[in-house]
Amino acid sequence: MNATVDFRIRKPRLQLPAVAGTIQRRILVNYRCDPESLERLLPPPFRPKLFAGYGMAGICLIRLTDVRPAFLPAFAGFTSENAAHRIAVEWDEAGVAREGVFIPRRDTDALLNRLAGGKIFPGIHHQAGFHVEEIGNAVKLRMRSFDGSAFVQIAARTTDHLPDGSVFKKLAAAPEFFRAGSLGWSARPVAGEFDGMELHCDRWVIEPLAVDEVRSSFFEDAQSFPPGSATFDSAFLMRDIAHEWHGRGRLVTYVS
Repeated sequence: MNATVDFRIRKPRLQLPAVAGTIQRRILVNYRCDPESLERLLPPPFRPKLFAGYGMAGICLIRLTDVRPAFLPAFAGFTSENAAHRIAVEWDEAGVAREGVFIPRRDTDALLNRLAGGKIFPGIHHQAGFHVEEIGNAVKLRMRSFDGSAFVQIAARTTDHLPDGSVFKKLAAAPEFFRAGSLGWSARPVAGEFDGMELHCDRWVIEPLAVDEVRSSFFEDAQSFPPGSATFDSAFLMRDIAHEWHGRGRLVTYVS
């Protein structure tokens, strides 16, 4: 008889209330991937969410300002640069298909995120350095983790059209795709456990980016993504958007 992997979602004993702030800058870099490659990377209960026949994965590069518990005023908040590698996923919960993103890794320059992450704030955060240049409609960003295992580099500028070949045939399709991925499950050091966090935005307004250069240690890893299995698709920019993060408990898998 084959074993079945099931899960339960439990609320940690200590968890911050809703965390508010402003998304000063959010770059969403997207790759279209062979579903089989993503299946090998995903732990149960997750499976790749397909879009136009592809699995979708990417990087969220986000600068947050005025970050604080939602009941405090904005001046009490702090600023941070953050990176999250993410895979669009589906899973079944109480017989209903759900969707969101699985986040194998988070990086940040914020000490508080690193100290509280995985304890009273969802998700483990690795220490990283960020270098950002923003001139007019152009942005250059480099991120490298202090442990040397992760880096991201992008140079891009705002534009009014999507790249040729993008799975998003119309710009209007992109905000709905990202809104559906607002619930993220972050990997923890303990196998089979994932911290849940959901992003609430007062609006989902994005601009396409024309990308001159993009590199990522995650997508350049040939063991995870054999040549041709992950192709850059598109990138988008969000700016100056009020938001809240809400903890959604800890997903714990078990064999039945």
